[in-house]
Formats: sequence, C-alpha cells, structure tokens
Amino acid sequence: MDELGKKAAGMGFTAIEYPLREGYQVDLGDAENGMAELAKVMAKYGIAVSSIASATEEWAFAGCQAAGCKILRIMAATDKKQRYLDWEKSYISYLESIEPLARKYGVTVGIQNHFGPMVSSTMELKRIVDKFDPRYIAAVWDAAHSGLAGEQTEQALDIIWDNLCLVNFKNAYYRRANGPEAPYAVYKPYFTLGRHGLADYAKIAAYLKARNYKGDICLPAEYSDEGLVDELAPIELAYVKSLFE
Repeated sequence: MDELGKKAAGMGFTAIEYPLREGYQVDLGDAENGMAELAKVMAKYGIAVSSIASATEEWAFAGCQAAGCKILRIMAATDKKQRYLDWEKSYISYLESIEPLARKYGVTVGIQNHFGPMVSSTMELKRIVDKFDPRYIAAVWDAAHSGLAGEQTEQALDIIWDNLCLVNFKNAYYRRANGPEAPYAVYKPYFTLGRHGLADYAKIAAYLKARNYKGDICLPAEYSDEGLVDELAPIELAYVKSLFE
C-alpha cells in the first residue's frame, strides 16, 4: 500500500481509483477493514480513494464506505444469447436489485460505457441509468469508448449530463490488425495518449468547464503498450491539467 501511495503521489496524482479485485493489496475476504487501512495509508501521501472498480456484492459497498469512497465503478456486458432490448430490461432489473445496497452504504454505482458487446454508446448508457436516482445509479463517461463508438463529444456529454458521476480521460483509435493480403480487413482498438485518439480532449475539457462540472476526472492510464504506463501516465496528467488551467 505504501508503494502505491508513493507512486501515485510521485506521478502527481491526488487520488486513485482502486481495483478492489483479486490479486491486489486488499484481501476481498476482509474488504471493509482492508479498504479502511488503504484509505489511511493513501492519506499519508495526500492521495484520496475517489472510486473503486469492483463487483456489486455487499462487501464491495462496505469497502467503499469504509474508505470514504463514493463511487463503485462497473461495466455492463450484454448477453449475446438475448435480443439487446430484452437484455436491457433484465439489466435494469438487476440494477434495481442492488440499488438498496447503494442507498444503505451511501455509494453511487457508476456504469461505464465500453466498446464491444457491452453498453457501448452514450445513448445506450442513458437508457439504462435514466431509470434511477443518480445519487445511487449513475454514469461513468469514458472518452475513449465514446470515441470508438463514433460519437460527437459535446453531444454525448449533453446526453448523459444529468446522470454523470465520473469522467474518464482515456483515448484510443482503430488500427488495422492484418495486412492487405488478408481476405478482409480486421480493426482493433489501440489505446494511446490523449492527443492521438478519436476523442478530442480539448473539446471535452472545454465542455466540462463551460458547464461547471464538479465531479472527479479519472485517468485510467490504459495504453496498448503496457510497458510504457509509468512513462505515459505523467505526460497524460500534465496535458489534462493544462486543459483545465
């Protein structure tokens, strides 16, 4: 935990999104006490625990509360065996079943858009979260996945504005994965620095400033070249900060 706090602070961050998952610092069998300890250690380095990425079991909500964390981020994977709109109804029912936990622990479940067989576009996300009180079920808008969906930045943010609890500054573009000799083209997302992806960071920042956005901004530091994370994350942070100055 101390190593994590030192590293985050050394890169210039003031908060983290913690992955409350198997294989990280906190034992899932004692998530409540573990997250309380994590928050204390992070505080020594001036680092808050602003969100966690985890499951929606009660121990995850309890861990959030223990760390003073308000957002539990999840994603919504669709079921290819169902028609999309049928799946949507079942997913809304699932969210209704966990909303009492969000109310009990004072935590917002933030659902993130994601490319592929997921809730990928901002309007798909809006259709789901709009059924709920945004204090308990809300949207995490991810710039990279909005860009991969081909969305216009300002329009996407306007669609989800009333449901928004967190904004991810992350970027990507589609890169061809095979050569011209292949029988058909295959494209895959390539995650990169903000200046080089499909989402326009400057437009996003300008829109958030114009509407006086008060929530957190998260830099997931996801890059297709994982070996460059430590090098690229501080560059990305400096660039995003410059857009809000």
